[in-house]
Formats: sequence, structure tokens, C-alpha cells
Amino acid sequence: MQAITNWFKRYFSDPQVVFLTLLLLLVFGVVLTMGDMLAPVLASLVIAYLLEGVVSQFERRAWPRFPAVILVFICFLLFVALILLGLMPLLSRQVTELIQQFPAMLSSGQQVLLQLPERYPEILSEAQIKQIISGIHAEIGAFGQQVLSWSLASVVSLITLAVYLILMPLLVFFFLKDKSLILGWINQFFPKHRRFADTVWSDVDRQIGNYVRGKFWEIIIVWAASFVVFSLMGLNYALLLAVMVGLSVIIPYIGAAVVTFPVLFVAWFQWGWSADFAWLTAAYFIIQALDGNVLVPLLFSEVVNLHPVAIIVAILVFGGFWGFWGVFFAIPLATLVQAVLVAWPRQPAG
Repeated sequence: MQAITNWFKRYFSDPQVVFLTLLLLLVFGVVLTMGDMLAPVLASLVIAYLLEGVVSQFERRAWPRFPAVILVFICFLLFVALILLGLMPLLSRQVTELIQQFPAMLSSGQQVLLQLPERYPEILSEAQIKQIISGIHAEIGAFGQQVLSWSLASVVSLITLAVYLILMPLLVFFFLKDKSLILGWINQFFPKHRRFADTVWSDVDRQIGNYVRGKFWEIIIVWAASFVVFSLMGLNYALLLAVMVGLSVIIPYIGAAVVTFPVLFVAWFQWGWSADFAWLTAAYFIIQALDGNVLVPLLFSEVVNLHPVAIIVAILVFGGFWGFWGVFFAIPLATLVQAVLVAWPRQPAG
């Protein structure tokens, strides 16, 4: 019992530590229990936080805040409109074409698998190949059921999307315009002496800003490079596959490994075991190598380095709690944990 008492005195003797601990637990509990209900508010808050960095850049150049907010908000709306009206129809068409071609692709892959026992009888048997094929068919059937259930609920999803498209821009605008008013209202509930919390937030704010800006440009650059390469080489569904490659950088290590399969499978179905397939494969892996060894160190030089194991654990944990946003902010959230542990005041032992 004395050991537990000494441990609490060492790590929780500072009232500021208790305040930050309770605050983090409160935020975590609210997001975990009411995340679905507050999804538009939380998403709008994240978007406003990201846009605040751009607004701050204008303010540093002596712009009044309100005109800066108006300009940034209009640019944000134009970007969303470009995605919804320009990119999404093209992606939808390519997804439809890919789904129509998928049975033929699956049949070709099945024929290749059935030839493996003849070529490598000492490694694979016909029974094993049939078992693999039946497992693939079962997974595809389950996926088809999910797609059907999603399509049946598509009306509700479209209504929800329409509400989000109206509600979220309004929330983003007011979060940006009334930032000082909102923060002033929140600060009245916080203790006056919160040096520890301010130190942690200052470090985390810098890290998250650097990470999100870097991740945004990484997605754009990798997507653009992949699209140019795929288009020049004549790969089918170039835009769709390039978008998948670009978005795969959101999940370090895991995303690149997962997206490799559809890219190479589409290329193999189009060209077979040919020189074109080999050149496409080489170009794709060169893009991945340049991303990991040149682009990431360049864009994330100011971000705290985390061990790959810590990154993967953070992706699994936060992604399990908060889905897409948990995956996207896994590294900043892991950085928050690291910043708290590093800055945590400790009383001398004994």
C-alpha cells in the first residue's frame, strides 16, 4: 500500500497534472460515448483546426481576421466542390467499370491458381488450391452482402450526407470566425494556473500542425505522381488506383502494403506476365521508395520520430476507437501521449 501511495505522490502531486489527466479522460469519454452523435461537430472542429493554420498565416501578414476567414472559407468550399463535382463522378465511373470487369478478373486469377499444382506439385496440391478458391469466393460473397445492405440503406446515407454538407460548412465557418469567443468561454471553466497543460498543448499543437500539413502534401504528391505514371503507361482505372495509392499514405506501412495488391492485380489482368507489367511494377515500387525515403523525411523533418511498432500500435488502437479519424490522427495522438509522458512532472523518489 505504501508503494502505491508513494507512486501517486511522485506522479500526481501537482494539481496541474490532476487537471490535465481529468481533462484528457473527459475528452476521451465524450468522444468514445457520443462520437456518433457529435460526428458533424467533431469533424467540423478538425477541419476548422486545419484551416486555422492558413488563417494564421494571413494574420501574420497583417490581414484582419474576418477577411482572412472569409477568403480561407471560400477556398475551402471551392476545394470541396471540386472534389464532389469534378473528382467523384470520374471515380464513380471507374469504380462501376471495375466492378463490371471483376468477374472476368476473378476467373483469370482462378485459372492461374489451378495451374499451380501442375507446376509445383511438391509445394501445392489441388485440394489446397480448391480450398483457397472456395475461401476467396466466400469472402467475395460476404462483401457482396455488405454492398447490398449498404445500397438498401443508401437513401438514409444520402440524407445524412446532405445534412452534413449543409451543417458542417456552417460549423466550420463559426468555429473560425468566433474562435476567440469560443476559447474565452471555455477558458472560464479552466484553472488559471495550467502551465503544464499549456506546455503539453503547445508541443502537441506544433506537432499536429506539421504532421497534417505534411500528410496533406504527401497525399497530393503521391496521388499526382501515381496518376501521371499510370496514365502514361496506359493502365486501366488510372485515376481510381492513383487515388487509392495517394490515400494509402494515411496509414503508414499498412496502407502501402494493402494497396499494392489491387494495383498489381489490375496490371496483371491487363497485360499478363509481360514487359509492360514488369515496368509498371518497377515504377510503382520506385514511387513507394521515393515516398518513404525522400518525401517523408522532407515533409516530416519537424515531427517527433516514433518507432514503427509505436505507429502500428497507435493505428490499431485509435483506429479501433474512432475509425477513419482515429487512423488519420493516430500519429498525432501518439505524439500527444509521448508529449504528456515527457513533460510529466515527477517528484524525487523516496
